[in-house]
Amino acid sequence: MKINIIKYAFATLPLVAFSSCLDFDTPSDEFNKEKDVNVRPEPLHGDADNLEIKEIPAEVQEGSEGYEAFVAAKTNFAAAKNEIKNDVDMLITAQYYLMGGKDGNPPAEHQWQYVYSLTTDAYAGYTTCDQSWGGSFETTYSYKRNFCEGPHGRFLSMKNNLGNLLNNDATNNLVEIKAIGLLLFDIAAQECTDLYGSIAYQDHKSNKETNPFAFNDGYTIYTSIIKNIDDIVAVFDNFPNRPQWYKDEINSILSMNDIITQDKQISTWKRFANSIKLRMAMHLVKVDAAEAQRIAEEAVASGVVEDKSQEVGLNSTTNFFNAHPLKAIMSSWNDCRVNASFVSILSSLNHPYIHYLIAKNTDNIGDVEKNSGIYGLRAGVRMLNGQQYYANPRVAYSQFTGEDFEFMNIYAMKWAEVDFLRAEGALRGWAMGGTPQFFYERGIKNGDCGDRFGYPTGNYETYLDDYMAVETPTAYKYVDPMDSNNDIESVTKIGVKWNDSDDSETKLEKIITQKYIAIFPYSYEAWTDMRRTGYPKTFPVLNPTLGDGSLNDGDLIRRMPLPHGDLQAGHDDIANTGIAALGGPDKQATRVFWDKETPNF
Repeated sequence: MKINIIKYAFATLPLVAFSSCLDFDTPSDEFNKEKDVNVRPEPLHGDADNLEIKEIPAEVQEGSEGYEAFVAAKTNFAAAKNEIKNDVDMLITAQYYLMGGKDGNPPAEHQWQYVYSLTTDAYAGYTTCDQSWGGSFETTYSYKRNFCEGPHGRFLSMKNNLGNLLNNDATNNLVEIKAIGLLLFDIAAQECTDLYGSIAYQDHKSNKETNPFAFNDGYTIYTSIIKNIDDIVAVFDNFPNRPQWYKDEINSILSMNDIITQDKQISTWKRFANSIKLRMAMHLVKVDAAEAQRIAEEAVASGVVEDKSQEVGLNSTTNFFNAHPLKAIMSSWNDCRVNASFVSILSSLNHPYIHYLIAKNTDNIGDVEKNSGIYGLRAGVRMLNGQQYYANPRVAYSQFTGEDFEFMNIYAMKWAEVDFLRAEGALRGWAMGGTPQFFYERGIKNGDCGDRFGYPTGNYETYLDDYMAVETPTAYKYVDPMDSNNDIESVTKIGVKWNDSDDSETKLEKIITQKYIAIFPYSYEAWTDMRRTGYPKTFPVLNPTLGDGSLNDGDLIRRMPLPHGDLQAGHDDIANTGIAALGGPDKQATRVFWDKETPNF
């Protein structure tokens, strides 16, 4: 399996990608253009959006009516299955890319850092980089293009592994498998749209391999993805009606190629698709509230993730990686530390994590002695060069620790996220199948980050009852042992306990704050919520003007630069279609299409 995956991993790689570090290694490790040039198959160009539900004859005995049609269907299926074998093999690689891995391998430190840690983990306020990469990365908001290319490189790598599957006419004979491939592509596209504001979505979906690429605007991309999801769900809904022989064949393919659902069932992929649709609906609430409500209610009525057994992702103890990639990034490489805003939120609310998930300072920091307390780093703090304490005392600040952190699952869709989406929808008066309080409290109860299946510790449950009873925040002041100018009082003024007498804004802040904690460390959605709702409240960013110059003091970064602007071909694409699709200058302060400066209600 791995030989086939590696062999074709970079099929149809766009010309513009060669100078953009898309191998997800260290930021200085360039992609070797020559190494795969002789093994790339020809890219196919079909209709990736077409999900044709063909009538499949049931199995009948020889001599019975319909036997010839059954034999022809079986023969056609076997031929199609053989023709797309290599394309189906790439599903595993695509799933690993989605989860932060590469080349048919599970998530590991280099690619995880490049996809999350160097950008969105800091933007969302979970972590802060503590070293400057030889002085080239002065703050977490520094405009460093090759770091910002990482998430888009992940998207292109998924496209390169899924392109032929989606554009091969033979795949329509196994339409459920094509639907899964299209869903994986669309999830990565949705995430990239949220990060950059615009991508060349349609060109990449059609497997276009060279410039020029035409950028699509965010709303058009969202509309296309939601239409795809509706078609995908229709395919999945029809699956129980298929004849048994066909279902057995599809289930056999899933058993070998599905690595992110727990039961490898089409029904779980359907819930996954609807949960993504619900997520996207909530992003659209300020664009078109009525349309967002319609989309969200459709998703919930069709069936979303609502049990641990339906969660989608990788389990650290059963998916061939020894520990969550963040562990090595923090404890072995000393490349990032816990963000001070995250520490403040957890401390103010007395969240269970503050008791066991974050370590005390590992060495003396100024006048503060080793193991004195939990000290995070403010977002935007000027970083020092070096990864060792003797050169850079910032590495002594607090890091995540313990078995719950080391064995965190990596989620594509967590049950708690779905519950908090439903809580927000119910708060807005949408038909979500329950009250805001019900989904809010259930989301908290199932929000722990530890490995709940293979290696549970029970730490979270120990503190949970007291936590959910917190009505007012604990007084907390952040103190920076190296610079008192960074000291600041907590901005968290809400409690945890649900109170029906709270106004809608306070309830929303509670929902989004608890969602933020529950989905840690999934920074893409966390940063999206911060931009679209203003929650959770975090400390003002230090030195944001040291980015591309478009941000003011205290500002939150709104997006990353359009990809490939450092190459002439990419620069031309941005000039020709990217700026118009984005709807504003290619700057950190420009808002993506759903990021509206309007009230939440």
